[in-house]
Amino acid sequence: MDVPTVGVEEEYLLVDRGSRSPVNRAPRVIAAAARELGELVQSEFYQAQVEVCTRPATETADLRGQLSLLRETAARAARAEDCLLVASGVPVIAPREALRVTDDERYRRMARRSEHLLDGFTAVCGCHIHVGTLDRARALALAAHMRPWLPVLQCLTGNSPFMAGRDTGHDSWRSVAFACWPTVGPPPVVDERHYLAHVDGLIAAGVLLDRRMLYWYARPSEHVPTLEIRVSDVNADLDTVILTAALVRGLAAVLLQDVDAGAPPPSAPPHRLWAAHALAARYGIDGPGADACSGRELPAQLLVERLLDRAAPGLAAAGDLGTARTLWERLRRRGTGASRQRAVLARTGSLAAVVDGLAVSPADVPLPC
Repeated sequence: MDVPTVGVEEEYLLVDRGSRSPVNRAPRVIAAAARELGELVQSEFYQAQVEVCTRPATETADLRGQLSLLRETAARAARAEDCLLVASGVPVIAPREALRVTDDERYRRMARRSEHLLDGFTAVCGCHIHVGTLDRARALALAAHMRPWLPVLQCLTGNSPFMAGRDTGHDSWRSVAFACWPTVGPPPVVDERHYLAHVDGLIAAGVLLDRRMLYWYARPSEHVPTLEIRVSDVNADLDTVILTAALVRGLAAVLLQDVDAGAPPPSAPPHRLWAAHALAARYGIDGPGADACSGRELPAQLLVERLLDRAAPGLAAAGDLGTARTLWERLRRRGTGASRQRAVLARTGSLAAVVDGLAVSPADVPLPC
């Protein structure tokens, strides 16, 4: 079995160390971090956000090491600007100053075209998993096979229950907030010819600025030869990130065998996919989920067990099977990032304490698996 490489992009919020409110200090933070990280640290849509990206990895231990270094360097640069680097899907505490769009021509054009969406829209921070190396045709075929499993991956990673001081009732409010943008949602089943015609048509109609504005939950990357999985909130807990990346890569290895054998993708009607994603965003692993093919409602944790079983051959081929099972048991005991945020608030009564618990720390080190 061929095992793809895996890479991760993480988006963080910058918050003031005193108010814990988002602040527009990313240009200085990124400039400082770039002296060590170069192009691996980048700007995002708002000047209150910082993005880091790993290089492709063949071992999850290497992936963890890269993420630890990226986080430590970016967090150190943030502290020098009196900020915390926070891994939260949305701001826990409302901004005290207007969030400014990054001074970049592409972002300015996006803001002008989407001005009607930005009124009331906040910064959203995700974690994107890349598997490769794949050409566009193979990436699209893999996306079609992965569609029913994307809500299961999503339920593991909810980390945005609080939005601007209130409990939204969701594990992942980021998923809800971001869905106002065009094309956010499950990928359709398309070949390369239809993909190009569809996306170029959206660009010609003014719906999208370019192909990079395509926000399907699984999409061919336009800057690296990968399939990009975009269902996860950013998480402070590094174990959650490694578990998600291992599952994506293990599942991809298994499903690519079906792709290369010419097997048709599983039938998952759009309304069932949307329903499964809605349950994942609302309840995480602590409530009902849905089988996106049958529409049957099942406990989310049972769906995760099924995902582990389906991905097991790919996990084993990558040397990740034991790690994935250990990290899943740990996550099941501790709860998702969202449930841990609620536990902090219940214990302390302080949203500032919630933010502090989400601050990226240089202490992220491997745990024995």
